[in-house]
Amino acid sequence: MGIVYKQSALNTIFLFLGFLFGGINVLFLFTNFMSDEYHGLITFLLSSAAILLPLIVFGMQSSVIKFYSTYSLKSDKDALLSFSLFIPLLIIIPISIFGILFYEHISVYISKTNKLIKNYTYLIFLVAIFMGYFELFYAWSKVKMQTVFGNFIKEVFHRIGVTILLLSVHYKFLTEHQFIYGVVIVYGLRMLFMLFYSLSIYTPKLTFKLLKNYKEILKYALYIILSASAGGILLEIDKFMIPQIEIGIEKVAYYSVGVYIASVISIPARAMLQIATPITAKEINNNNLTEVHKLYKNSSINLLLVGGLLFLLINLNVFDLYLLIGKAKYATGITVVLWLSFAELFKLSLGTNTAILANSKYYKVYFYFSFLMAFSVIVLNDILIKKMGTNGAALSTLLVVVVYGFVRIFYIKFKMKMQPFTKKTVFTLMLIFIFFEVFSFFKFSAHPVFSILIKSVIITILYIFTIYKLKLSKEINTQIKNIYKRIL
Repeated sequence: MGIVYKQSALNTIFLFLGFLFGGINVLFLFTNFMSDEYHGLITFLLSSAAILLPLIVFGMQSSVIKFYSTYSLKSDKDALLSFSLFIPLLIIIPISIFGILFYEHISVYISKTNKLIKNYTYLIFLVAIFMGYFELFYAWSKVKMQTVFGNFIKEVFHRIGVTILLLSVHYKFLTEHQFIYGVVIVYGLRMLFMLFYSLSIYTPKLTFKLLKNYKEILKYALYIILSASAGGILLEIDKFMIPQIEIGIEKVAYYSVGVYIASVISIPARAMLQIATPITAKEINNNNLTEVHKLYKNSSINLLLVGGLLFLLINLNVFDLYLLIGKAKYATGITVVLWLSFAELFKLSLGTNTAILANSKYYKVYFYFSFLMAFSVIVLNDILIKKMGTNGAALSTLLVVVVYGFVRIFYIKFKMKMQPFTKKTVFTLMLIFIFFEVFSFFKFSAHPVFSILIKSVIITILYIFTIYKLKLSKEINTQIKNIYKRIL
C-alpha cells in the first residue's frame, strides 16, 4: 500500500498544479482572451478526439496493464510492448485513407449546425492519434510502477502550453486560428516526451514474435475499445451534442467551464488510480483477492473524504467564483457545477470499482455496462438538452453515473463477494451534508476573492478537524499527524 499512497501524494500535487493552470486558462484566460466561438471550438475538437481515442489505440494501453505482469520472460514482455505499438496502425492507416477520400462529406456533416468546425475537422483525428499513443506510452511506464512523471506530462505540461498560447493570442503574437494549431502541436510534444521517458525506464527489444495468448489479448482489447469508447462517450458526448442540438457553439464554452469546475473533485481519484489500477491488475492476476478487497474499501473511504472537502469548497464558493469570471453568460453553468459535482463525488465513493471490473475475468460485462451507460446518456442528452439546455446535459450525466454505479457495485458484490462501503461511508456522507447545509447560509459581503479565501479556510480547518476526531480514515489521520509534526 505504501507505493500507492506515496505516488498518489505526488500525483495529487501535479494534478492540483495542472488544475491550477487549467483553472486559470478556462476561467480567466479563455473567457477574456478568446472569443466564445473559438473557445467552444477548441473544446469541441478536443472532446471529439477523446471520444475517438479508444478506437485509435485499439485498447492496447489497457491490454499492456492487464497482461504485462502475467509474463515472466523478458522476450514475452518485449513482444507485448511491440505488439501494442504496431496494432494501432491497423486502425490508423485505414481510417486515414477513408478520411482523405471522404473528408468533404465528413466535415460538412459534422459542421452542419456550426460552420466554424468545418475547416478544422481533420484535427480531431490527428489529436486523437497523439492522445492515443500518449496513453500507450504512459501504460508502459505504469507497468513499471512509475506514474509520477507521466502524470505531470498528462496533467500539467499541456495546460502550461495552452497558457503560453493564450497569452500569445492576447499580445497579438498569434491569431485565434493559429492558436488552434498551436494546441495540436502541444499534444504532439506531450506524446513525444512520454515516449522518451518510457524508453528511459525500460527499452523493449522490438520484435514481431507472436505471443501464445495473442488471441486473448486481442479479444480483451476489442472489449476495451468498446467499453472505453462508451466511457469516452459518457464523459465527452455532451460537448459534442450541445453544438449539434443547441444553436451556437459558444454554448459549449459556457458548459465546459462548469464541467471544469466540477471536475476538480475528481483529482483524488485520478491521482490514486494511476498507481492503484496496475496494482489491482497485478493482485487479480496473482489471485490475491484479499488485497484487492482491502484496496477497494480503503480507496473508497479515502477518496470520498478528500473529495467531500473539494465538493464543499467548490459548491459553497461557486457564486463568488462566477463573479470573478465576470461574464453573466457563463453563470448559467452554476447548476451544471452542482449536478456534476454530485456525480463526481459518487464516482469517488466507488474507489477501485472500475479497475477491479476491467481487470477481472468479468471484464466482458464491463463493456456491456459501459455500452448501456453510453446509450443511456445519448438518449437522455437528446431529450434533456432540448428541454433544459446545458443543464439537461449535466442532469443526464448525473442520472447515468449513479444508476450504473450501483449496478457495478451490486455485480462485483454478487460475483466477487466484495463491496466498498462501510459505516464510515454513511458518517462521511452525513458530515458532508451537514457542512453543506450549515455553510450555505454563510454570506460575506467582501470581494469575491476574500470571500472565497475566508470561507475556504474556515471550512477546511473544521472539516479536517472533524474527520480526524471521528477517525474515519487511518491513512488520512496518519498524514495529518505527519503534517502537524513537520509544522511544529
